[in-house]
Amino acid sequence: MGVRRLRIGSVPIDVVRFDEALDAIEALVERRAGGCVFTPNVDHVVKAERVPEFRDAYRNVDLSVADGMPLVWASRLLGAPLPERVSGSDLVLPLARRAARRGWRIYLLGGTDGDAERAGKLLERLGVALAGVEAPYVDLGAPGIAANEATADRVRASGADLVLVALGAPKQEIWIHRHRERLGGTVAIGVGASLAFLAGRVSRCPRWMARAGLEWLFRLACEPRRLWRRYLVEGPAFLPVLLRTWRRRHSNGAPRVPVTRAPKLTSPTAGFDPLSPQGGARARSPSGRSPSRVNGARDGGSAGPHYVDRP
Repeated sequence: MGVRRLRIGSVPIDVVRFDEALDAIEALVERRAGGCVFTPNVDHVVKAERVPEFRDAYRNVDLSVADGMPLVWASRLLGAPLPERVSGSDLVLPLARRAARRGWRIYLLGGTDGDAERAGKLLERLGVALAGVEAPYVDLGAPGIAANEATADRVRASGADLVLVALGAPKQEIWIHRHRERLGGTVAIGVGASLAFLAGRVSRCPRWMARAGLEWLFRLACEPRRLWRRYLVEGPAFLPVLLRTWRRRHSNGAPRVPVTRAPKLTSPTAGFDPLSPQGGARARSPSGRSPSRVNGARDGGSAGPHYVDRP
């Protein structure tokens, strides 16, 4: 099948449906080469404009799916429509059921107030084999380097096929980016508040509100002290990013990049191969990662073509 990748600001988003996203994750797992999966929303697009290492993480993402209707609507405005919203939280249970059928082992990392433990018990009732459960304090600064590397080593040593990283953005994406080589063949997925949802500590948004693009309002009402700044102060900054992307698209009359064709996979259920030259991860340096810059100058790149080649 043809695979396209849309970019809004600095954030790439793969043009896939929900079932295709599940198949793409399965393809990553079956390749046994590791990988990372992110679920961007408006907040990610805004943060990527000012956090260089967050942008670096997205440059190396293997699968990136739109977690929010505003991104779907934005893609239509840009003339490169995404087929549907693919929420990370909605992916977790279908992915867990697939893991149970395939015999994959899952590691739960992050969450608060016992979320990971309670979520783990739910997944075990679905037949999932847990490789490990922990909720460490994660410091991305210099004092936390040794502890973070030890955590990644534990995940790899557990033999996990998947690790669900629930540290919140941009921490979880940066953590995954920094440690993807240490994780070996484990596929890492940033899942945000998903463990809190599974544990029942935080209520899920009603589906009608999610379809109407009002999940932000529901979550703000549930957790105003934690989320008011994200939605009321930082959220509106998405509009200038979208405008710059739209203007870049139309000012030069740049044509869309043709749809790339992904090669056939050995896995019969996989929709495309995220690790192929046409459909996969960006080319990396010999060390396997792009340069990370925590406090460096912005590298630009906020706008660009809408459909881009999967390098």
